[in-house]
Amino acid sequence: MVDFGFGLVPSSRINLDLFDKEKYAELVEIEPDARICMACGSCTAVCTAGKFTHTSLREAIENIFNAKDESALESLKACQLCGKCSMVCPRGINTRHLIMSITKVYSKK
Repeated sequence: MVDFGFGLVPSSRINLDLFDKEKYAELVEIEPDARICMACGSCTAVCTAGKFTHTSLREAIENIFNAKDESALESLKACQLCGKCSMVCPRGINTRHLIMSITKVYSKK
């Protein structure tokens, strides 16, 4: 076999069956729009806070799906709840309410 100078890395897959989905179910109960986000990034593109600090609703939702609660809260920490993201969302998600719901559910100890 030819040695190309690199090898395969171990899988970085995340087994979602090993994570507790109770918090996600609670979030969806409060805000059903969490399920319909298609992660297009429109909200992140117009975010006023995102131009100066690292904040991203899209990344927060992705972290929630990957059971990274602390990272999800960190992604929303700088949000000013200005509402620009709600105006550009192609799915019509009430992003303000979604952000407040994520903060409420995932900041519980």
